[in-house]
Amino acid sequence: MKTIRADEYCKFVTDGTHDSPKQVDRGRKLITSKHLGRYGIDFENAKNISESDYQKVVSRSKVEQWDILFSMIGTIGNLYLERNHKIEYACKNMGIFQLGGDESKAKWLYYYLQTPKAKEYIETSGRGTTQSYVPLAALRALPVDVVDDFTRDKIIKILWDIDEKILTNQQVNENLFNQAQAIYQQHFVTEANPDWPLGHLTDLIDVKYGKDHKKLADGTYPVYGSGGIMRYVERPLYEKESVLIPRKGTLNNVMYVNQPFWSVDTMFYTEMKQANVAKFVYHYVKSKDLASMNAGSAVPSMTTAILNAMELRIPSEEALLQFENSVAPMYEMINKNEDQSRKLAELRDALLPKLMSGEVDVSELDL
Repeated sequence: MKTIRADEYCKFVTDGTHDSPKQVDRGRKLITSKHLGRYGIDFENAKNISESDYQKVVSRSKVEQWDILFSMIGTIGNLYLERNHKIEYACKNMGIFQLGGDESKAKWLYYYLQTPKAKEYIETSGRGTTQSYVPLAALRALPVDVVDDFTRDKIIKILWDIDEKILTNQQVNENLFNQAQAIYQQHFVTEANPDWPLGHLTDLIDVKYGKDHKKLADGTYPVYGSGGIMRYVERPLYEKESVLIPRKGTLNNVMYVNQPFWSVDTMFYTEMKQANVAKFVYHYVKSKDLASMNAGSAVPSMTTAILNAMELRIPSEEALLQFENSVAPMYEMINKNEDQSRKLAELRDALLPKLMSGEVDVSELDL
């Protein structure tokens, strides 16, 4: 194993200094760190920018397949490895490790950036008082440990196979959700009974405020924010089936939960007022564009008043039970896949530093 600088390993560029692109109704997508996920980019909630602004940005920093996005301002260190590059987009406050389409080198660097050694270097290189940032020169000088191609490919295969299984689980779950949403559409929209009484969402649920989690010790109960699970804590805030609705930020990230959990103070959770209604409420709220109901100015916001006043027909108990019985097996499979993915992620995170440092010898492994 030897160590080289990042700018010897690949090219590193940023989006450069330019006027902030103006948002338009239609156009190219502008990606920031909050839109990055491990397995994809949240294009739905990204801003649209004009073609001219897009061209200004990508003239400095065009993203290609197998490039790595790295957030270097504000939330530092968020990563995304561009696998497919089916949608062209521009970046803001990002650095791009450009690998020239070399898949193996890209995967190695992607995992290396997640090692304690790389994270420590990035953390100690940080600057700024009001807003954190990592200087361009520091990232270009990032020490990267490299190994021979044979060892490299064995190591990244182990880690990549785990990530691929997690991604497959996510894709299966998305398909199951779409099936459940289609059943909801059929039961409660296309074939809705006109005799069901008109009511409001407050007839079915109580909307509750989440709470601050920072003083809680680590534990086994998930803490949900608008982006998903943030951490695990010592005790739950609520233990029953619930629908989580963002109060601030990305308002359309509605979630269904059926395990004890904690919800942060920028996330509403809900208590059901009758049986077999949680999944119905989830699909009903998920089908609405909550972002268009924004009550905030600088920060998108949702209120209990807006949620409570949402009008709908209240299905009969029989219809709700029928829907519950139809989609419950799908949700059971979703839960199993999520549990498996969580365990796989724990395994990957435990193996990664040992594999990348050479602590675990892969030379004799037959993969």
